Amino acid sequence: MPKEDILPEKNNKDKKLDSTLRPISWDKFIGQEKVKQNLKILIYAAKKRKEPIEHVLLYGCPGLGKTTLAHIIAREIGVNIRVTSGPAIERPGDLGSILTNLKEGSILFIDEIHRLSKVIEEVLYPALEENAFDIIIGKGPSARTLRLDLPKFTLVGATTRIGKITAPLRDRFGMIYKLNFYTEEELAQIIENSAQILNINLDRESTKLISQRSRRTPRIANRILKRVRDFAEVKNSPGITCNLTKKAFKLLEIDELGLDETDHRLLETLIEKFSGGPVGVKTLAAATSEEIETIEDVYEPYLMQIGFLQRTPRGRMATHLAYKHLGIKFTKSNKNEKLPI
Repeated sequence: MPKEDILPEKNNKDKKLDSTLRPISWDKFIGQEKVKQNLKILIYAAKKRKEPIEHVLLYGCPGLGKTTLAHIIAREIGVNIRVTSGPAIERPGDLGSILTNLKEGSILFIDEIHRLSKVIEEVLYPALEENAFDIIIGKGPSARTLRLDLPKFTLVGATTRIGKITAPLRDRFGMIYKLNFYTEEELAQIIENSAQILNINLDRESTKLISQRSRRTPRIANRILKRVRDFAEVKNSPGITCNLTKKAFKLLEIDELGLDETDHRLLETLIEKFSGGPVGVKTLAAATSEEIETIEDVYEPYLMQIGFLQRTPRGRMATHLAYKHLGIKFTKSNKNEKLPI
């Protein structure tokens, strides 16, 4: 079980606020147009046949809307949704309790599905294919299997690391969709909608500044918006202006491309300690005191999107753009010199 935060009341308030900002219908969900169109067709066809939709797998970087899409799917079909995560299902009995309590046509959403154990996967296969759950009673030669019939349901899985999902499990999904990073224009729309929900007076220039620094991710855009709002309240400002937003970014240590202190530390370590690479991710993680999964799932995707980092068979390498952004001179001899400010 996850540990509770020191301030649980504030934590619950933030969770409630996040759910308030979450879109609940197709027209409110901005971006991912191809994925939405395919899901609409899938749902319409299944409703016409009066059948549950096929199992769906959504993958992409954190904060792009996988959980939101799962809730919208359930809402559009008009069924209940049960939410859990891969690490939370530790024993077959845990999965059995969830599956036997589902209603006909329900959605079972499993976040971080790549973290399901092999034992749980083996139990899940007959549930996905035959709507059955097998219970093993007894041990050794006298063990026997009891099969329970399950209501027809749809599994919606979400993962940030599709390569970690075993091929047998991946093959049991009828539809697999990738969620891509958002454009600045899409993020600007999301920020404006969130500002309206939160009753924040936000000018266009501030909206543009936040969208540019949101790492092309809606979750980060909403998080920055709330932090800038807090800064405005402390300064007793009636609204969020361009100058106030810039001051907030300086305090938050977020630069014009959305890179924070950790991004800078990763790139500077790669360049200054390892001459720009190549260096293995384990070595980079040890040198920066960061978890390997945090580097691979949170920081690397965006750094690669903006062309600051390369993954090679020999390891990670910083690009010329990274040198230029950090103000470090790149030389063929890999002798890095700070550029004059």
